[in-house]
This record gives sequence, structure tokens and C-alpha cells, in this order.
Amino acid sequence: MMKKICVYCGSSSGKRPEYIESANRLAKMLVEQDIGLVYGGASVGIMGVIADAVLAGGGEVIGVIPQSLVDKEVSHSGLTELTIVKSMHERKAIMADLADGFIALPGGLGTLEELFEILTWSQLGLHTKPCGLLNVDGYYDKLCGFLDHAVEEQFVKTLHREMLLIEETPEKLLVVMQDYHPPVVDRWIDRNNT
Repeated sequence: MMKKICVYCGSSSGKRPEYIESANRLAKMLVEQDIGLVYGGASVGIMGVIADAVLAGGGEVIGVIPQSLVDKEVSHSGLTELTIVKSMHERKAIMADLADGFIALPGGLGTLEELFEILTWSQLGLHTKPCGLLNVDGYYDKLCGFLDHAVEEQFVKTLHREMLLIEETPEKLLVVMQDYHPPVVDRWIDRNNT
């Protein structure tokens, strides 16, 4: 059972109202299912929208943000908990440790980088938590097509491609994430730390 979900999303709101609507719907579902939100700690864009919506519903919101972004005055001041870290690497590691699952909403390069890093960790057997992609209004259609192409070209195994759970609504995505059974993968061993 997932008690906290890490949501990766844009520091911009994007150009379509559907992006904001989906963030609000996901926030409502998290509150209704008593699932806490872990996110990047900012008050702007879709990040701010989902945090505000979870807080307005009485839910728990944990933000993790680097000091450099706090200095730019983008941190959210009203969270349940805000952890300030030194680097982006530390931010992502803490968010991963706190969460029982991961969802990417529409976003830019940072969102994609975070999603693919956590998905790679799953591929390597470093965690067995579900990784979801909320494909709002077809935003990620071309990315999904590219992943299918990468499988066809034998750069990504079908097993690993199927680790990314993709749905068009928050309701469906949370259901498939709750029902997720991770495949058995070879665990990557860091020979430098054994």
C-alpha cells in the first residue's frame, strides 16, 4: 500500500488548462486515499498547484528543495514539511527514499530527467516501487512512441518498458499503481560499495 507518492511535475503551468485540472484531480485522489504528497517544494507552476490542492484538502505535503531555489524565492512556505538540501542529487535521493511510488505529470526537462532516473533505478533493481506517467491530453504520446521505438530497436527490453505505468486519468493511474507487481530483475551491484 502506498502511503506517500512522489510527484514530478513542471515549475511552469503549461499552456493548456487540462494540465492544471489533472493536477487538481490527482491531489483530490491523494487526499481521498490518505496518500501524502512528496514533491520538489516549489510554489510555482504545476508544482504549486498540486501542493496547494493537497493542503486545501487537508492532506500531507512534504517538499524537498535545494537552497539555490530557496534563494530564488520559489519555495513553498505553507507545507506540512519542507526539507532544504544542498544539491539536486540530494533532493532526488531524499524524495525517492520518502516515496512508495512515483508519478510524472506534464513537465519539462527536469520532470523527464527525474522520471527516467527513478525508472532506471527500477530497471537496475534498486527499488521495486511503481513508476507512473500521467499522459494528460496526449502530452506524452510522442514520448511513449519513442519508448516503443527503443524497444523495437532493442535498446530497451519489453520487461523494462512495461515498468512505466501509463494512464490518461489520475483515477486509473492510482489503481494500476496500487495493483503493481514488480517484475523480477537482476539487481545491480555497486562493486565500489560492497
